[in-house]
Amino acid sequence: MRVHVVSDVHGAVEALAGAGEGADALVLLGDLILFLDYADHTRGIFPDLFGVEAADRIVELRTARRFEEARAFGRSLWEGVDRDSAMDAAVRKQYAEMFAVLPTPTYATYGNVDVPSLWPEYAGDGTTVLDGTTVELGGLVFGFVGGGLRTPMRTPYEIDDEAYAAKIAALGEVDVLCSHIPPAVPELCYDTVARRFERGSQALLDAIHAVRPRYSFFGHVHQPLTQRMRIGATECVNVGHFNATRVPYVLEW
Repeated sequence: MRVHVVSDVHGAVEALAGAGEGADALVLLGDLILFLDYADHTRGIFPDLFGVEAADRIVELRTARRFEEARAFGRSLWEGVDRDSAMDAAVRKQYAEMFAVLPTPTYATYGNVDVPSLWPEYAGDGTTVLDGTTVELGGLVFGFVGGGLRTPMRTPYEIDDEAYAAKIAALGEVDVLCSHIPPAVPELCYDTVARRFERGSQALLDAIHAVRPRYSFFGHVHQPLTQRMRIGATECVNVGHFNATRVPYVLEW
């Protein structure tokens, strides 16, 4: 059995179209939408709407953790613009392109920048969306938990710690624990380029200790200090910033 695992696609449609080649299944751990590319400020919904100079400025403010200033700057840009309509159209366009190229079968969960309410409109028959549920592949039980935890960034799909932990608890015993965000281990949560800790989940870490899955797969941290580590019996792997690497993680058994 061969499964390819990707996360943080962020608009890389052409690469996503080939991500499942040679695999029995594709596992997708969220963040399909590209709102703003921190490495290339010309890409994404934000510069399309407001230009590259505005993108430069908001990246500068966010990187400096000046979140209130960043939000104020963002509000000033949206004045006179129908935000809901503009965002809905832009997100729908990206989802239409990306879901159309997903192979059959694909097993997917949400990232923190995704909009779960729109997924049923675009996920075809070959794509199974899972969040707080499991699926058996080749004799292994894969458990999926989507979204992120609350942060000052206020991305679209952030939830309370308690709700996130409840989804993990609902999985029960799994062989492969699939999430968008990492367990709360500093080395797995620190982004060396953004120079900040992203939020990891203590509930995920607790589940790794209690359930002892073979693997814990995740993304979210684009340039992690540590890409993989073993916690007890579990191999924890950041499957990569697919938008940058264009290469899926390969799991064979």
